[in-house]
Amino acid sequence: MRLLDVLRRLPQPVTATRLAAETEISLRQLYRDIATLRAGGALIDGAAGYGYTLTEDPALPPQSFSRLEIEALLLSVASLGDLGDENLAEAGRTALARIIGTLPDRQARQAMHATMHSWRPPAVRAAITIDLEILRQACWDEQSVRIAYRDRSGQRSEREIFPLGMSYSPRTLMLVAWCLLREAYRTFEVACIEELQRGDTSFRPRRAELLRRYIAVSKTD
Repeated sequence: MRLLDVLRRLPQPVTATRLAAETEISLRQLYRDIATLRAGGALIDGAAGYGYTLTEDPALPPQSFSRLEIEALLLSVASLGDLGDENLAEAGRTALARIIGTLPDRQARQAMHATMHSWRPPAVRAAITIDLEILRQACWDEQSVRIAYRDRSGQRSEREIFPLGMSYSPRTLMLVAWCLLREAYRTFEVACIEELQRGDTSFRPRRAELLRRYIAVSKTD
């Protein structure tokens, strides 16, 4: 599956050396894996010294999208570089490569057409210094985090919060949370979080209720 994923993601044809490096296996093992995939039904063109091209992947069911839907997918994934962090952007690119790998040839060629790609100046955003994977995982696990936060006026505070979700925009990344210190909803600019640690308090299954209340309060403000 790792080899198939690399074949979907990288510009083709992909050399055996590059495939071996990406999957962290020897060239001999790579050739055996290519033979195994071919025996399993994967249509992989090419040979050692020329590079490999994944023509058909039996691991994924066939799909079909309109040209406008393909354009929407491409532009959405491209915008992740401005809205999110690099891990999120890379996940989007990987998912998109898998989707394109299931398209019929005509639609796959449309997805690679220059008119389907966007070019924009890089977004000007404040640098984020914390590990976003810890924060993202805490949101999924419904687990508290402890943060050290410095607001726009320079005031520093330390508190434990329930991270409810993140709001992405080209200019900043915001965290919606329930603050245990203030016992109230708070929004934090993620770039202003100086320290982040996993907490010991679970707020499962309160997350849905807390979000509903937050939305209701936001509508009345």
